Amino acid sequence: MWNISVASVGTEELDHLEMIGAIVYQLTRNLSEEEVKKSGFDTYFVDHTTGVYPQAASGAPFTAAYLQSKGDLITDLHEDLAAEQKARTTYDNILRFCDDPDVIDPIRFLRQREIVHYQRFGEGLRLAQEKLNSKNFYAFNPSFDKNVK
Repeated sequence: MWNISVASVGTEELDHLEMIGAIVYQLTRNLSEEEVKKSGFDTYFVDHTTGVYPQAASGAPFTAAYLQSKGDLITDLHEDLAAEQKARTTYDNILRFCDDPDVIDPIRFLRQREIVHYQRFGEGLRLAQEKLNSKNFYAFNPSFDKNVK
């Protein structure tokens, strides 16, 4: 139907996570005890030393709840669109606080990829909407609601 697969975007999103992990590792691997305390990194350091642990800036750990899926094409594409925009905004916020070109350049790249993903999901949504049965614009889900006419 369209030129984007969930698998290819999902794989690329894992690559983004790997890149962010590499940046965090490079920035923290040689911190002195004084730098750990002064930077506010001490609470993280107590739990993880300088190991990369996926969590939000607030400290909330990564959870599979971030990966939303309803099994409804229109709903899921809107969720994907929102996720790409949230990621772009996060990268924008990182760029506001960063002055290290070795961090800025890959973050800009990742931000650009989120924009491309948003555009591709938008194209997918448009194509899906064009192909929906005009007699059933999701008044019911034909995959599950077999007895509804």
